[in-house]
Amino acid sequence: MSHEIVEKNAGLMAILIFIVISIGGLVEIVPLMFSRETTEPTPGVEPYPAIQFAGRDIYVREGCYNCHSQQIRPFRAETERYGDYSKAGEFVYDRPFQWGSKRTGPDLARVGGRYTDDWHYVHLINPRDVVPQSNMPGYPWLAERTVDAEQTARSMRAQRDLLGVPYSDEDIAAAETLAEVTEMEALIAYLQGLGIAREAN
Repeated sequence: MSHEIVEKNAGLMAILIFIVISIGGLVEIVPLMFSRETTEPTPGVEPYPAIQFAGRDIYVREGCYNCHSQQIRPFRAETERYGDYSKAGEFVYDRPFQWGSKRTGPDLARVGGRYTDDWHYVHLINPRDVVPQSNMPGYPWLAERTVDAEQTARSMRAQRDLLGVPYSDEDIAAAETLAEVTEMEALIAYLQGLGIAREAN
């Protein structure tokens, strides 16, 4: 009889659904907030140096995460192709994280050091010059624009002050020297750093 009352009252049903989803969400999320495995960095993982931090901002701005994930799932097909599966501690300093869910292009979690800087440069200018079947667009303007050093320094300072990323004053000062660095150089530096700390362990 009581279920009929709930089923006939849309407002009551909505409230009960909200309560159930909230409890389920808390049970799933709250324990992760106190787990060292998810809140402490994997050994060797450090906050991004200024040039990689700037490159990461360019990666986000250009929407690279729409086609490239940065999360290797614990399945044999993925680990054989990309390397060891991703651990939460690898992404402690990624805000926002770049896991992604779509793979029009390959996963980039372990791309660091797999190709030369020159390869990345050519690939970003015109992907079909190195991967003939690629459907990735080119990003030639990145070679013409320079990094916004002031914005990078402000962003690093905000990550330190608001999110607790352990950037020193020297780290932030290094960002202010990037005014002559092209966006292409910064993006390549970011890509070359992906997965390097994890693979070193």
